Order: sequence, then structure tokens, then C-alpha cells
Amino acid sequence: MLIQCGYNISYTLSAPTALVLMLHLRPELAQRLRSAERFNITPGGPYENYLDTFGNRCTRLTAPAGSLELSGEVLVDDSGWPAPIVESAREHPVAELPSDVLRYLLPSRYCEVDLMGPLAWSLFGRISPGWSRVQAVCDWVFTHLRFDYGLASATRTARQACEERVGVCRDFTHLAITFCRCLNLPARYASGYLGDIGVPPDPAPMDFSACMQVYLGGEWHTFDVRHNARRIGYLPMAFGRDAADVALTTSFGPHQLTRFTVRTHEVPANYAVA
Repeated sequence: MLIQCGYNISYTLSAPTALVLMLHLRPELAQRLRSAERFNITPGGPYENYLDTFGNRCTRLTAPAGSLELSGEVLVDDSGWPAPIVESAREHPVAELPSDVLRYLLPSRYCEVDLMGPLAWSLFGRISPGWSRVQAVCDWVFTHLRFDYGLASATRTARQACEERVGVCRDFTHLAITFCRCLNLPARYASGYLGDIGVPPDPAPMDFSACMQVYLGGEWHTFDVRHNARRIGYLPMAFGRDAADVALTTSFGPHQLTRFTVRTHEVPANYAVA
């Protein structure tokens, strides 16, 4: 299967403004690209690419006052199969975990692990360790939170989402991550593309999608907590402790968002990029 994905984002800046962008696919997907990853900034000017401490591909620049347009397009090879269920994937004792995984057990900006441990253990402590316990976390969050774009909040934490019982994909993900970390399951936040491939189309405008990744059986496994289903064609752009680490654009100055479109869809196997 081939998946074409891209975006168009526009801002109005009142003054020259420094920005950091996180709009590329993760480096691990490089071998699956069927086209060069297009990346355009208008007006053009100098910029610098680098990898952050999580291995995310970032771009930094200083944009002039006025309109700033960002766009990207890429064609990616995909298996066409839903994310696998690996029921045999086991939990690791903390003492066995690789050192670079330990940070995904700790509290972070939106994940108050230090405050939610008792609730997590009361809800999930008796469930069999491993995949079953993670799936139980996803089931609980999916059942207890109501999805509502109209009530999205950039500052809502996992604990607040649990209390308010409402949120968007980032809130579902933050709450599930927090419960997993409380249970000594390393969990991280993933941001990326997720189109309506193999499922009924969603009439709402598309956005980038947040998912949870949990370290089981020596590797990271993706869980789409918002839909609580194994989906086809999730393409990660950035990993981090929570949404604070994977902001698509970080502006060091006032700005106004004027356009935001994201697209992901399957294309024929003989599709050619112009």
C-alpha cells in the first residue's frame, strides 16, 4: 500500500519571529519513503535542520513579519495491515529497562505520575501484566472520556482529563500514558499522520493524531487510545514524554494561525509524484 500525506499551515507574524518546526516524518521511516519528503517555507530564507534529544527531526528559522506558509508532501510505503496485537509481549522489571527508556516512567508536563499512582493501581493492579494490562488502560480511558473538539484545551493535564471526563486525542493519550507510567510501564507520546484507511471516513477536518507507545517485550508498541482500535497506516512524526516535547510549531513571539489542513490517503500502487 502507498500512502500520500501532507499539510498546509499558514501564520501571520507581527514581527520577525524565531520558530522551531517539527513537521518531518521520523528518521526510522526513511527506508519506506517512495518520494523525497517535500518541505517548503514561503517566503524562503535560511533555516537549519537538527535532531533533538528524542531523535525528532526539527527545523529552526527566523521568519520575517507578515505571512508565513509551511507545506509538505511525501509518499510512504505501508504494509496495509492494522497495527499488530502482540499479546505475548511482556512487561520488563524496571531493573531490566534500557537507560534511555527510564525517562518514560517519570512525571512530565501533562502526565502527573506522582499524583495518580493510587488510582492506577486500584484500577489495573489486579490485571495480568503485559499487553493485557496496557489494553485494559486503553479500554478504561476510551470508555470514561468523551471526545469533543469543542472542548479542546492546550493546558489540560492527564489528571484534569480524568476529572473532567472529556478531551481530544492528546488528552486520551496523556491519561493512558500516565496510568501506564504509574504501573511501571514505560510510555511515550507519538504525534503523526493517521488517515481513515480501512475505516468509515470521518467528516471532521483532519488533524495530526496523538498515539501512545508502550515499551513491552523489548520494543515500542503503538496504541491509538482515542479510537481504541488497531489502525492502518499510522506514520509517526515525533516522539516525546508528552505533547510539550512534540509541538509541531513553536513560535518565540506572537502569531496568528490562518490556515491548517492535513491530508492522508491511500493512493494506487502505480501512483507517480509530479
